[in-house]
Amino acid sequence: MAKKPKVETENVKTLHPSFIESLKYVAETQFVDVKAKEIAPAKLSRSISAFCNTDGGVLIVGIEEKKDIRTWSGFANEEAANGIFQLIHEVFPLHEPINAAFYRAQGEKGLVLILEMAKTAQIVKATDGKAYIRRGASNQPITNQEQLKQLELTKGVSSHEDSTVRDEVENIRTSKTYGSFIEAMVPNADKDVWLKKQRLEVNGLPTVAAELLFSDEPQIVLPKSAIKIYRYKTTDREGTRDTLEFQPLTIEGCAYDLIAKSVSETVKITESIPIMGKEGLEKISYPTEAIHEVITNAVIHRDYSINDDIHIRIFDNRIEVLSPGKLPAYITPKNILEERFARNPKIVRLLNKFPNPPNKDVGEGMNTTFEAMRKLDLQDPIVTQTENSVLVILRHERLASLEDRIMAHLRRAPHLPINNAEAREICNEVSDSKVRKAFQRMLGAKMIEKVPGTRGKGTRYRMKLPKQASSE
Repeated sequence: MAKKPKVETENVKTLHPSFIESLKYVAETQFVDVKAKEIAPAKLSRSISAFCNTDGGVLIVGIEEKKDIRTWSGFANEEAANGIFQLIHEVFPLHEPINAAFYRAQGEKGLVLILEMAKTAQIVKATDGKAYIRRGASNQPITNQEQLKQLELTKGVSSHEDSTVRDEVENIRTSKTYGSFIEAMVPNADKDVWLKKQRLEVNGLPTVAAELLFSDEPQIVLPKSAIKIYRYKTTDREGTRDTLEFQPLTIEGCAYDLIAKSVSETVKITESIPIMGKEGLEKISYPTEAIHEVITNAVIHRDYSINDDIHIRIFDNRIEVLSPGKLPAYITPKNILEERFARNPKIVRLLNKFPNPPNKDVGEGMNTTFEAMRKLDLQDPIVTQTENSVLVILRHERLASLEDRIMAHLRRAPHLPINNAEAREICNEVSDSKVRKAFQRMLGAKMIEKVPGTRGKGTRYRMKLPKQASSE
């Protein structure tokens, strides 16, 4: 039996006066919905379903709207909202928590309830038995099996890698890629039955995963599974035909070769880009491991049900990797470094069995990317999500110095001194000695001072305080 949802409630909070009006005027968007406390449970369940099935969101209950004018009209007490919590417990068998908090406001009547929902791994249906998705400020029902299937693929409930392809399975069994893999990794296996055992052959047909992993040329039957590489000689936001240095390269082959060839070409192109350095023109430098991990992630985690290639766009100051498909399940740009979910688990698992695999199968791809960029003192990658794709941008922009980052933090909180450990966390710097030397340089430049009474590892630093004016 599925677990009941965990609804985490907090004590009633008093809303700061400056936020009272903002709640009344907050716009309803893809991520925010505002409802009166009298809302019918069925209608409320549609909003919860839509948020959970799309990108998560915030539901504010207790704001009444009449003739485009909103007023605070909250619950008399916490118990008055029990119907909402009962609805959540009965209808939504979620493992993920729904965070709930009540707010009171001076001069306003009743409590406003705010529910925060994360994107879930499974499909959530409303009380009418339908699943909803959020589009702009509206909740749209899934009305047919094709839409439901696409939602399952988007969320990772099912994977297109298990779909069969109209191709002779013999073309896989006799491929050079498959033969080399079997000989190197499972030499005692029967080539004719191994695909069936791995669920890569179904009813005599190869699956999408089988084609991508073991076909010498999967693009013959999966034409939109290639990688396109563009080189734009500009730093503008968009590339144009006039700034395109050469015709886009099309990289094809099995998943293993696709990654290796694309990484090699991307590195070669970026290293040919000149930038002005201290001693004239220099070669641009990105960490190869960062490029490798971003491209590997794009190949193994993309949505192969979407009829599009992976696009790598190389600009004068950045690399953009556009991968078809939204982030699966509960993965978001914000939690991508902490959470793990494989849209294509067979591709991930079996690619890891190749000699010198491009993926280590430990879910550390993006973490490695961030660490590699930071080692070269480059800005963190930017991960964004569009309607049907994920975009990762590697910028060739230097981080501010340790001193600048520490001072920026102290200016934001001048009355909160920091120590070495806190500075390392703020600056994403693992070296204790580097931060200690930065503090010494800042002390010498009279930018900061030690907090009196602190010493050793407990030494804290604050902005240099101005001298008090003499009373004489």
